[in-house]
Amino acid sequence: MSLWRYADRLPVEPLVTMGEGGTPLVLAEHLSELTGCEVWLKVEGANPTGSFKDRGMTVAVSAAVQEGAEVVVCASTGNTAASAAAYAARAGLRGAVIVPEGKIATGKLAQALMHGARVVALRGNFDQALAVVRELAALHPVSLVNSVNEYRIEGQKTAAFEVVDSLGEAPDVLCIPVGNAGNVTAYWRGFSELGDSPALHGYQAEGAAPLVHGAPVSQPETVASAIRIGNPARWEDAMGAFTSSRGAVRAVSDAEILDAYTLLGSREGVFCEPASAASVAGLLKHGAEGRVVCVLTGHGLKDPQTAMNRASSVVPCEPELAAVEKAVLG
Repeated sequence: MSLWRYADRLPVEPLVTMGEGGTPLVLAEHLSELTGCEVWLKVEGANPTGSFKDRGMTVAVSAAVQEGAEVVVCASTGNTAASAAAYAARAGLRGAVIVPEGKIATGKLAQALMHGARVVALRGNFDQALAVVRELAALHPVSLVNSVNEYRIEGQKTAAFEVVDSLGEAPDVLCIPVGNAGNVTAYWRGFSELGDSPALHGYQAEGAAPLVHGAPVSQPETVASAIRIGNPARWEDAMGAFTSSRGAVRAVSDAEILDAYTLLGSREGVFCEPASAASVAGLLKHGAEGRVVCVLTGHGLKDPQTAMNRASSVVPCEPELAAVEKAVLG
């Protein structure tokens, strides 16, 4: 079921869509036991390109087509690049993505390239890339599809509608990773349109936690590449959402993120990318009460190298029953 079932709450027609939205909300029984909460996982990796970015991109690229654009452009740590490239391809538009050189996970880079986008590796970080593409968009007739684009937020707010529809009411707490801060802004907009106000608990990586420290981070560093952002474009909107919801934004370490990432795969059967696990790491570290939804923003196959680095080794075996018995049964 597509997010376009909420078309009456969206500003454009679905001109470019791949059935995005309608992602699973999964009860996390092990996490519920660990935390004493009723924990649910919003599995956004089930979107067409494997991340929540598709929610906003279907609306933003539909708007670009409606406005007669021929080129869409974005800065990205990876997921926006993959999504923008896919939707540009589907719309018959040219796509260009600017990524920090050497700082994009393999799965995301592969997607952007396979969708035919022009991929530019900037010798700088995401914040520098976003500054450059904003200048580019001001000078040329291209459609900028980063989360500074209001259509992106409009699409992403539908995740809040889905959470409420699935549960029958708003959760008490929503835990969410925070990078450029567009998604937490979108969830708050969605809940607000429904008249709901769950507490928003945002989590940044310790090495990239400008909202926590109250100042930009010039050289953000974290294993969670999707939230390796030092100066969020939606800073004021996000802080307004945390304040209005009586929530908070906090930091979690890379070790805590990776532990949560491993736990989700091994105990809940949910494979997400490292940045997604920040929401669960935050819940485990800081706790919450009542019914809690943790947003998992992207699929684990986005970053296969981190998975291979964390996983146990493959067991070699000869093609004989005795050898297989030993390998399987110990």
